[in-house]
Amino acid sequence: MNPPTTIYGLLAQYSNTAALLKAAEELTARGYKQIDAYTPFPVEGLAEAIGVKKTGMSLVVLVGCICGGVIGFTMQWWVAVVAYPLNIGGRPLNSWPSFLPITFELTILGGALSAVLGMLALNGLPCLYHPLFEIEAFRHVTSDAFFICIKATDPLFDAEQVRQLLADSNATEVWDVPASL
Repeated sequence: MNPPTTIYGLLAQYSNTAALLKAAEELTARGYKQIDAYTPFPVEGLAEAIGVKKTGMSLVVLVGCICGGVIGFTMQWWVAVVAYPLNIGGRPLNSWPSFLPITFELTILGGALSAVLGMLALNGLPCLYHPLFEIEAFRHVTSDAFFICIKATDPLFDAEQVRQLLADSNATEVWDVPASL
């Protein structure tokens, strides 16, 4: 276990996507796990290069869909059979084909809501402050800058060694990111 640090990590800026991708692959090959990359647009292969693992998002959406469908069908069945039974035209009270449109709609609604809420939860949002916002150059990440951050919580993190590694990987600049209060 690492002792508490006064820095969040080290942030390196790269001039283009090729340099960023190469640096990410080198860092992952050396065994670093707590790596984040920031770019203004998607970079093909970057997620694999920094070792991003699959999330449980598909399971969250599946559970939301199933819950929505079950709630929709059960609600209609309860109203039609138990709470307010109406015999119209001699049809059975539990006429499941008539329940399908609403069941389908609530299945989609349950999946959509669980996708939004799951995305917010898995991404740790809302995040109103992040230590990287303290670095002035990080403001360019949404337009024309490429960054890699190695967190101080990484088991292999040694500030001087990581700083040298980032400098050797053609980083244009390397900053210490202060830890949040």
